[in-house]
Amino acid sequence: MEKEKEINLQEAIKNTIEENLKKEEIQENKETKEIQETQSSNNIKNNNQNSNSSQKNAHQIQKNSKKPVQKKVDPKNFVWFKDLNKAFDENEKIHKSRLSCFNKIDTNTKGWVRFTPLGGLDEIGGNCAVLETENSAIIIDCGMSFPNEDMHGVDILIPDFSYLREIRHKIKGLIITHGHEDHIGAVPYLFKEMQFPIYGTSLPLAMIENKFKEHKIHQYKSYFRSVKKRTPIQIGDFKVEWIHMTHSIIDSSSLAIQTPIGTIIHTGDFKIDHTPIDGYPPDLHRLAYYGEKGVLALFSDSTNSYKPGVTPSESVVGKTFEDLFMKTKGRVIMSTFSSNIHRVYQAIATGIKFGRKVCIIGRSMEQNLNVAMDLGYIKLPKDIFIDPYEIGKYQDEEILIITTGSQGESMSALYRMAIDEHRHVKIKEGDQIIISAKAIPGNEPTVSQLINFLMKKGAKVAYHDFSEIHVSGHASQEEQKLMLRLVKPKYFFPVHGEFNHLMKHRETAISTGMKEENIFVMEDGEQWEITPKRVRKVKNVKVGKIYIDNQINEQIENDVVIDRQKLANEGIIMVVAQVDKQNKKLIGRPRVTTFGIIADKEDKAFAKEMEELLINYIDHAKDYVYEKNRIFENELRNVIRKHVFRKTKKYPTIVPMVYFM
Repeated sequence: MEKEKEINLQEAIKNTIEENLKKEEIQENKETKEIQETQSSNNIKNNNQNSNSSQKNAHQIQKNSKKPVQKKVDPKNFVWFKDLNKAFDENEKIHKSRLSCFNKIDTNTKGWVRFTPLGGLDEIGGNCAVLETENSAIIIDCGMSFPNEDMHGVDILIPDFSYLREIRHKIKGLIITHGHEDHIGAVPYLFKEMQFPIYGTSLPLAMIENKFKEHKIHQYKSYFRSVKKRTPIQIGDFKVEWIHMTHSIIDSSSLAIQTPIGTIIHTGDFKIDHTPIDGYPPDLHRLAYYGEKGVLALFSDSTNSYKPGVTPSESVVGKTFEDLFMKTKGRVIMSTFSSNIHRVYQAIATGIKFGRKVCIIGRSMEQNLNVAMDLGYIKLPKDIFIDPYEIGKYQDEEILIITTGSQGESMSALYRMAIDEHRHVKIKEGDQIIISAKAIPGNEPTVSQLINFLMKKGAKVAYHDFSEIHVSGHASQEEQKLMLRLVKPKYFFPVHGEFNHLMKHRETAISTGMKEENIFVMEDGEQWEITPKRVRKVKNVKVGKIYIDNQINEQIENDVVIDRQKLANEGIIMVVAQVDKQNKKLIGRPRVTTFGIIADKEDKAFAKEMEELLINYIDHAKDYVYEKNRIFENELRNVIRKHVFRKTKKYPTIVPMVYFM
């Protein structure tokens, strides 16, 4: 029975197909007949008009009845080809066209734009740059960087604003890409000197507002201009659009800057995270949109240029947190960058899951978390938070402490906990410390010292033990390639990184097919002029670093830092003596004090040595040195310097104080 049904079904399908084929054949014959009748009618009309050509027209009718006339079609409009070679050639043209969208840029456009990096190249941090035309200029970010170990008493470094002073008359605004310190940390110091509108999204502006409060310049909040993404804003000669991007801080942006000569894309700091914590992946569609329209130049983040593959998503860190929390019976103390709100959020969410109360310690951490919650970037119940003085009311397994100090800063909360100087928290055995951050280049020794202190207290420290305890916020090589492919720029400028990072990014760009002559590796202070036809270096402007004491938020002059370095490296010798000017004799014994030159146990012997040197100098001194104290002291300084160098191979600071009696 089933077999008969199957046979009947097959016959029915066969009959249906045959009927459809017959209908199609009838329709084709009908259309052919209509074409023939139309052509025949036209030819008959022509015969009436010209009787002499009747035989010729009759012959033409017979010919046309066999083969309908086809309208000649432009090959460019073909959607398919019978000739495979023609199809291949057309597709080759399409490939070249889509990879060279910058050819749409009008090369006859007159004018130029100039790009001048004031910080952020050949270093990590301190990002600041100027983009200008003849009539207007915008500043892209204004960040700080960290000092070297030999910059004694210096807390942060900010860019030298000398060039901004020169062009301040045409600066139309400060453009902020995101809220990291290396992009906004120098803004208060700039605004103490000059003011103009600050454009950015809500979180970076709120963080700058907190800085203005600390510096007592809160009145300048009136210059804030909060922007809407995907909406270009006219700022001077530029039309600037903020494009959503993922990074290690919420609300990061790339910039599409439409200039009089073409579009420039500045990525800011970025990575391509398809599964971010807030569910908002990077706006790749918008980058592709500009890429199709034609992009003149791309400035792209180079920090992770040596890292192959793809940077892991921020979401992988949460799984590591869960594993650590599950194994820990004591307190959990997590430290990360205060600006990494999503990292903090993941730690808090994990703490809530395991029934822990949350204590936030560190002023910047508290401020940033409060701002993110107030603006609605993250949502957390208020009753889970406790103050530091309440920690003792709970069992250790009920406590999660989130704090600053992941870079081993001596004034940070975690460092003070480790050396028993924190008012409310002291590290003890059973504590699980999670350092969810990578040491900034140059900070490795301080981080290592911090870990040693923590372990000596009996705490367990999770730092490099887990590959996913921290993930970078910067694009690796494959993401850098994706950015280049989406934007398809005519010119490429790698930025944000040390010189070797920029050169490696250059190699990556060449591997994607960019011409070597269209890639430009810059240094801070170099001014580059860009036109649709060429790029050239115009000049060098003054750049450098300004030293800042963060405890008083004021500048430290260069000569002060140099003196500190010299004192630290070479030491100091102070000689106080009384001299009988009349008889040219030493009165009593000189007082000799040294720091950083000889050991304390050798002080007496060295003082005796200086006394003999002084007596010898007085005996052989010429008359003119007794005319003024300053002349006598300068000559004595040279004598002591030569003697000490022969003995110690050092050039200490020498302070002679001679009193003529």
